Amino acid sequence: MTEQTPSSDLPETERTRHRRLREQGSVSRADLDAILKAGFLCHLGVVVDGTPMVVPTVYGADQNTLYFHGSVASRSLIASPRATICLTVTHVDGLVLSRSVFEHGVNYRSAMVYGVPRTVTDPEEKLEGLRLLTEHTAPGQWDYARRPNRKELAATALLALSLDEASVKIRTGPPEDGDGPDAELGIWAGVIPLHTVWGALEPDPLLDEGITAPAHLAERAHQHLG
Repeated sequence: MTEQTPSSDLPETERTRHRRLREQGSVSRADLDAILKAGFLCHLGVVVDGTPMVVPTVYGADQNTLYFHGSVASRSLIASPRATICLTVTHVDGLVLSRSVFEHGVNYRSAMVYGVPRTVTDPEEKLEGLRLLTEHTAPGQWDYARRPNRKELAATALLALSLDEASVKIRTGPPEDGDGPDAELGIWAGVIPLHTVWGALEPDPLLDEGITAPAHLAERAHQHLG
């Protein structure tokens, strides 16, 4: 894999141009990277045999490429070569409750990545892609758990999607009707923040006595996600 430093701005295309709520749009590559880093679950939209499918799956990324897998998604894309997909990552940060229902909204961060994914066939790239995916989802786990053997690698379909074409939108802050006519209604308005937190570790009931959780997992418990 050849690493190239990405531009600080995202290129604008017909698919990524911000047409609605432009003030929430961002062309910052740093914003895209932050959104991808903050999550691990994406939704993959693809049309297969004329029928749209949206499949949830986990992902991992380097500077230029996003890697993902999943049996349903992989079979669908392999069966439809050269199919353009839209991969979306979204974080909900809070409910924005205004003085009128019409002005209610959501604080969020969202990235949509477009392109034609390729099936990763090179063994070294596949191993590296799976490492990125594993480390993105559970940092430290790649060096702790048993890594895939040849048979498992052969049975795993991994797809790669370039990060060259992406659209980013972010909404933050309070309601926007505080200086309008509805401000005189005397109704509470504000934001209910939403925080996602990892819970306490739940050991496998079949775990041998004396086996304790490694430090990288113990530290993850009770941490905020995103």
